[in-house]
Amino acid sequence: MDDPIVGILGFVGTIVLIALRVPISIALGVSGMVGLYILVGWPATTGLVQTSVYGFAASWSLSAIPLFLFMGALLEKSNLIAKIFRAARLWLSGLPGGLAMAVNVSSAAFATVSGSSMATAAAMGRMAIPEMLVAGYSKKLAAGCVASAGTLGSLIPPSVLMILYGLLAEVSISKMLLAGLLPGLLTMIVYMLAILIVANVRPDSAPRIDIRPSLSERLNSLKGVWPLPILFVLLLGGMYFGFITPTEAAAMGALLSLVYGLAMRGFTLKGLVEATVNTLNSTAQIFMIAIGAVIFTRFLAISGLNPFLVEAIQGASFHPVFLFMAVSIMFVILGMFLDPIGVMLLSIPVVIPIFDELGYNLIYIGVIIVKFVEIGLLTPPIGLNAFVVKSVVGDEISLADIFKGIGIFLVCELIIMILLIGIPEISLFIPERLS
Repeated sequence: MDDPIVGILGFVGTIVLIALRVPISIALGVSGMVGLYILVGWPATTGLVQTSVYGFAASWSLSAIPLFLFMGALLEKSNLIAKIFRAARLWLSGLPGGLAMAVNVSSAAFATVSGSSMATAAAMGRMAIPEMLVAGYSKKLAAGCVASAGTLGSLIPPSVLMILYGLLAEVSISKMLLAGLLPGLLTMIVYMLAILIVANVRPDSAPRIDIRPSLSERLNSLKGVWPLPILFVLLLGGMYFGFITPTEAAAMGALLSLVYGLAMRGFTLKGLVEATVNTLNSTAQIFMIAIGAVIFTRFLAISGLNPFLVEAIQGASFHPVFLFMAVSIMFVILGMFLDPIGVMLLSIPVVIPIFDELGYNLIYIGVIIVKFVEIGLLTPPIGLNAFVVKSVVGDEISLADIFKGIGIFLVCELIIMILLIGIPEISLFIPERLS
């Protein structure tokens, strides 16, 4: 049954179908089924597809995805993001580039309840960009900052990408979620340092805002964001100490978010319905792509492509640096044309067995992969976060200016990737201490 050539042709065929604008879920599923048919025949193919898809879809851990998405949608409708941004703006107003820094801190805070980069970018774009432009910020910096800060939603838990990776790579989802915390905070800090440098070198692009809030005003602003520390401690603390599973954490978070929204009258019945519909739409899209990826993964496993690639890499005696460089190039190219979930689910069946066989910690590799996917959200021509920001600002800021504004943050990403690859402890420090 092993035939690596069929596996290679299947992978190339999937890329061709995607290039022809076939939805990635269908491209993965069709390539996988055709490849299985060639290798094992139709009766075995139908049996493998049925058992693989059911085994994945019936996973209890998978239910964490819609619950975390619902939690984020509810809190967005309850206007929590506005309260977070107001508090961050008051506390950081005295710093050069304070508004842009507030965007980064707010995005990191909202990422703890959102789980989605694009949702974070959209929410912050509607809230922050108009205020930044009124304050005299350059259009490039304002839009680039929001698009880049939105990527924090991919790393900081709860992250949908981390959950999907944990399921497909068969590693602890709790450890995957917690592994993204320090890299996410590192990203936020490096972004803020970059903003500080830009604001000092070119003060006209990030002028100081002329407000001097008192200490009491700053402290009062924190009253509106009290759900965040509570959710953070209950959900992440519960997973860290082993009191609750990721699915239980997601259910608890969704329930507490609903209670908060109703108690604070943060959203109407219409807002609740919209949050529910948005969650269902996002969940359906994610699950369809994931099911296609499961079929494709099964095909690659039977084709013997993964052992073939491992032997080729071991035989060539690649230095780890060159291996990571090759993987990074692959992810950057894929990220230019595919959505983040598609990039990850297309690449995981090929990449994970290689790193696993070579003895790498798959939690650490997961963080690196999600980080590469995060960079793909910013790279032209498809960089989805840039298009999300464009949809928010309309004709006020051109897409070219958004990508130009992202440029400085891509330099930051290069620095961050060097640190994460060179110092695995940044990603593994918290998971290795998980109860």
